[in-house]
Amino acid sequence: MRYFDLRLTPESGGLHPADRDLAAVPEVARESLLHVDAFGDGTGVLLYRLEGDRPSAREFADHSDDVLGFDLIDVDEEKFHLYLHVTRGEPAGSLMALCHDFALIIDTPIRITDHGDVLVTVVGRHDMLREALRNAPDPIDINIEQVGRYRPDEENFMSLLTDRQREVFERAVELGYYDIPRGVNQQELADDLGCAPSTVDEHLRKAESKMLSALLHAPADG
Repeated sequence: MRYFDLRLTPESGGLHPADRDLAAVPEVARESLLHVDAFGDGTGVLLYRLEGDRPSAREFADHSDDVLGFDLIDVDEEKFHLYLHVTRGEPAGSLMALCHDFALIIDTPIRITDHGDVLVTVVGRHDMLREALRNAPDPIDINIEQVGRYRPDEENFMSLLTDRQREVFERAVELGYYDIPRGVNQQELADDLGCAPSTVDEHLRKAESKMLSALLHAPADG
């Protein structure tokens, strides 16, 4: 079994009309998709982790023609989950059909960047993954970020981090902190995150230590 880490850039600005309209709500930020699925009648479900204003998210879901049903679930003061039962929509419908046709697994959560790109890991046989990519729908740009051997019994390195460590680390990667040359320095990263440089340094050091330790103890590919 292999995995493909993919970056999806939908031309329409969203994976589904409801997703596109949710992205346009200024008071709400999409962090990730915790679950996505399609049913035989063409409808589907999307379970988001969101940050921002709950009433704005509720108003969107209540008035969207593409939402058949919804529910809000609190996480903490800033973040919450939004469950949507949605109508048939593209390119989500075609992407889910590809997964079904080529027996692929979507590994969740699916991350959504500030620019609207979708970061998803898809798992399956290497030949089936390649064939699925060749049949991907045109209205979406797909880039392969990484390919590797999938170990279902191995703990995801990112799951070792606290929510704040993950947030700081992912933002550092997104802004180019680990690029050569660096896209941002520690002070700029701290300004973006709204905290002190010493706090950023502490979170990054702990995140790096946890993931490197897990990587060193992971079994090598056979």
